[in-house]
Amino acid sequence: MAEKARILHKVPVLRLLAWETTRRCNLDCRHCRAAAARGPYPGELTLAEGKKLLADVAGMGQAVIILTGGEPLLREDILELTEYGHGLGLRMVMAVNGTLLTEEMARSLKEAGIQRLSISLDGAEARSHDALRAVPGAFEGALQGIAAARAAGLPFQVNTTVTRANLRELPAIYELAISLKAAAHHVFVLVPTGRGAEIPEELVSPEEYEQALKWMLERQKEGRLHLKPTCAPQFYRLWREDACARGEKITPVTHGMEAMTKGCLGGQGFAFVSYRGEVQPCGYLELVAGNIREQPFPQIWAESKIFKELRAVDDYHGKCHACQYRKVCGGCRARAYALTGDALADDPICPYMPIG
Repeated sequence: MAEKARILHKVPVLRLLAWETTRRCNLDCRHCRAAAARGPYPGELTLAEGKKLLADVAGMGQAVIILTGGEPLLREDILELTEYGHGLGLRMVMAVNGTLLTEEMARSLKEAGIQRLSISLDGAEARSHDALRAVPGAFEGALQGIAAARAAGLPFQVNTTVTRANLRELPAIYELAISLKAAAHHVFVLVPTGRGAEIPEELVSPEEYEQALKWMLERQKEGRLHLKPTCAPQFYRLWREDACARGEKITPVTHGMEAMTKGCLGGQGFAFVSYRGEVQPCGYLELVAGNIREQPFPQIWAESKIFKELRAVDDYHGKCHACQYRKVCGGCRARAYALTGDALADDPICPYMPIG
């Protein structure tokens, strides 16, 4: 019993679970981690299997469930799944591209229990957004979806994937998100997986990355809109360096939950379940820790060898192993794996050199 308690004590709390409810999609985004298309995709988790997953996760605590895809609105039973998860006490949110979101659907999602949508804007105008989304009219569709969410009173955030093509447009996208009355702006840094592996030239350089992170830090300090860098764990190094330079001590009292979080949460506070039930540290890190059709999710979360390796931050390789920020940053494990084949290697776009 004591040994079991010791093992359980070391298992981190699951904070976020992204479930790829379907891989079907009506867009052809050049950076899509899943290379999603119209399908069909055989083997999709059934309604009963999806409900079991949600019930298992609810038994672990009150994680946030991100219903994602593909395009989750293409799944016929998405409202029933949402309502079920909400009834279990889970915080249900959903990632959509906006093009299929009508005001009627937005109201139905809100009634079913969706507390926030994320809608992607990868450009401040049609030219740039549609170029990355690879479907003409995607920008106008996203804006119409945002208008539908606002009309229904359903909060939404804007998600942006940063590439070299749209990096200089990021300030304009940020201003657009403010003008659209978004609840937040989450900025993702490209991870070259799926179709993203076909555009390696779009990955920002270490120097461009560092400058972009500094820009995000300044916008965050301004406080006009909640801005959150994602797949950008080095932000937490800059954030702590900035606080130290201003003589601030970071504690839960002074900085709330921000003081408790860290960069890469894959396998540590975050997990991903594919449309076929495969459990991964995140959607970008294509290492399978198990399958919920063979093992309950809580067991995979607690016992997976992959997850245990990712949690052993002191055993990371290269400069990440020597870095004094490894426990607050951790590097992007998915980008390391995609570019080196080693999930514990350096994050290739990190410019920081550890002291000593």
